[in-house]
Parts: sequence; structure tokens; C-alpha cells
Amino acid sequence: MKRKHIIYSASAFVLIVALWEVLARIFDLSLILPPPSEVLHYLWNATIDGTLPKAVWVTVKRLITGYAIGLVIGIPVGMLCSRFSIFKGTIGLLALGLQALPSVCWVPLAIMWFGQTEAAMLFVVVMGTVWSLILATEHGVESIPPIYVRAARTMGSKGFHTWLYVIAPAALPSILSGMKQGWAFAWRSLMAAEIYVTILTGFGLGQLLHYGRELLEMNQVIGVMCVVILIGLLVDKVMFSPIESHLRKKWGIENDR
Repeated sequence: MKRKHIIYSASAFVLIVALWEVLARIFDLSLILPPPSEVLHYLWNATIDGTLPKAVWVTVKRLITGYAIGLVIGIPVGMLCSRFSIFKGTIGLLALGLQALPSVCWVPLAIMWFGQTEAAMLFVVVMGTVWSLILATEHGVESIPPIYVRAARTMGSKGFHTWLYVIAPAALPSILSGMKQGWAFAWRSLMAAEIYVTILTGFGLGQLLHYGRELLEMNQVIGVMCVVILIGLLVDKVMFSPIESHLRKKWGIENDR
């Protein structure tokens, strides 16, 4: 069944690309929507001369660093919000409001505080990541059936042991959902930061996207967008999907379709 799904998906993708190529050629859309062949030509040249690999490395390094900082902050703070009402009524409420704030809004503040530096980039990524993690962790802990904790306590578990071996594993599906959402927000935040913040320590994918727009090189713009999408899909399939599959099997909710 999975093989059939792969064939269907690949066939649909090839059909869309072929249709795109034909329409772009017929209506001469190179200045607006260049055909896939021109996009591939840019990607090939940018890979050969090292521009694209360097940009991918710079962006991924910033993304992983900022995302890791967001995880270290967001998950513990979310647990505190679920445990203590003073945290829930302050940080939890703040996270609820700031989660709706578009990532690009953090860029001017980051530039004013940190200037054109890597710290500004990391600040925007962390701000785009941490709030969704706090809310997801808080929701996950609060959604745990109380019987789990009571049963653990009757067997002698208490304090940190209960949090580590009972509450955290039970809240893990919700935390994982927050991690996926945080990863998506981190991507959006970093792209906004790289487009508006130009620093000499490294040009990332956002800078390539910005320069493509400035030079009216739509093949570069679309090519970089494709690379961003590809990296996002790879991370989901390689990192998040196996963990989700393992959790579904562990909790007995594996889909057999």
C-alpha cells in the first residue's frame, strides 16, 4: 500500500512539474514564473560554485542552534506553567498572546537590541519557537489523566521521579506536536530574519532569496524556496515521523491503512 501511495505521489508531482514547464514556455512566464528547467539550472550552478551548499549550512546551523535554545527554554517553562498558577497566569498568558505575533515583528527589535549580528538571528528564531513549545507542553501536562499520577504515587513515586517517568512520557505526544509546530515557526522566523538582517558572518538562504528578488532573478527565488521546502520535508520524514510512528505503536493507535 505504501508503494502504491509513493507511485501516485510521484506521478502527480511529475505531472505538475510537466504542466508547469509547458505553461511557462507557452506563455513566456520567465520573468514571473520561470520553468522548472531554468530553476534546476540555477540550482545546479549554485551547487557547483558552492553558493548554495554554503547558504544551506549557514541557515541550518542558525536554525538548529536557535531551535535547541527554544527547546531548552520552552519545555521546562511549559511544565512550570502547568504546575504553578503564578507561572500559568503570567508566562502562560504571555505565551498565548505572543504566539500569534508574526515572526517578522521580532526583526526590528532584534536589530535595535543586537545590531546586525548572529545574536539578532538567534533571538528571532528563539522568539518564534519558544512560545508554541510552552503552550504545547502546558497543554500536554494538563491533559494527562489524574489517575496516572495517583497510581504512580501509590507505588511510591514522588517529586522529580513522577515528573520524569510518568508526567513527561504521558505528555510526550503533545510536546512532540509543539516541537513540530516550533520547528515550522523557527523556519519562518529565520527566513524573515535573514531577509531583513544582512551580516558578513554568513549569507543564508534568506539572503539568497532577498538578492534574487533585488536582481529580478525569479529562478533563484523559486529555487531557494524549493530548497527550503525540501529541507522541511526531509526533517519531518527523518526526525519527526519516526518518533510519531513509535509513539503511535507504543500507545496502540497505529493506523493500519
